[in-house]
Amino acid sequence: MSIERVPLRGLGPSVGAPRIPKYYKLKELLVELTQSLPAGSPLPPERTLAERYETSRTTVRQALAELVVEGRLQRIQGKGTFVAKPKVAQELQLTSYTEDMKHHGLHPETKILDIGYASADERLARLLGIRPGGRVLRIHRLRLADGEPMSIDTSHLPARRFPGLRRELPRHRSLYETLGTAYDVHLAEAEETIETVLATPHDAQLLGVDVGLPMLLLSRHAFDTAGHPVEWAQSLYRGDRYKFLTRLRRS
Repeated sequence: MSIERVPLRGLGPSVGAPRIPKYYKLKELLVELTQSLPAGSPLPPERTLAERYETSRTTVRQALAELVVEGRLQRIQGKGTFVAKPKVAQELQLTSYTEDMKHHGLHPETKILDIGYASADERLARLLGIRPGGRVLRIHRLRLADGEPMSIDTSHLPARRFPGLRRELPRHRSLYETLGTAYDVHLAEAEETIETVLATPHDAQLLGVDVGLPMLLLSRHAFDTAGHPVEWAQSLYRGDRYKFLTRLRRS
């Protein structure tokens, strides 16, 4: 890639305008650059960018870091920085991960990290409609799309209501399909909250991202057609690969 020098000092604000940080000016220029490149294209190394824009590598590093957080760039350890794929625009609805990814033309894959029984504390017992200390089945999964890690899911279900669920789960495409096919339990509604958290070292390692990357945490409390609680789940989505869509109607 040829290097055309674009000095940042020539891109300052007009007289009286608020001072724009140097890294932010560079960030805007890099956005223009990435918009002209297809997803997966490599960016020049930090040193090359610093020479091109006649600035420091610290400034370049800060601009790149923000673009990674925003999902415009993807940093791959040991390989470099690349133009990121468009974010998955996920509509908020009561569907399974498998259904969602297929809707976007992506190949879904689930790796079960851990599955086992635990005792419900008071809060979890209340959410699942069981007594405190009752057994719950905890399913911890890593979700992938086209081979790329996308989210980490942890589901809790009342064990007594779904005997043998650990054996049934591998026979079906998704948890929700398993509940419907093997137990005739169909989800009808759910309460869902979304908040932001930062990737812990453990989460970052599973998802292949930097520690501290902003993540989207979805907490879902799902109910069946009779109004009985079925699942309490939390899903940790990569903030650089996901955005959520909902349709609002004025009542």
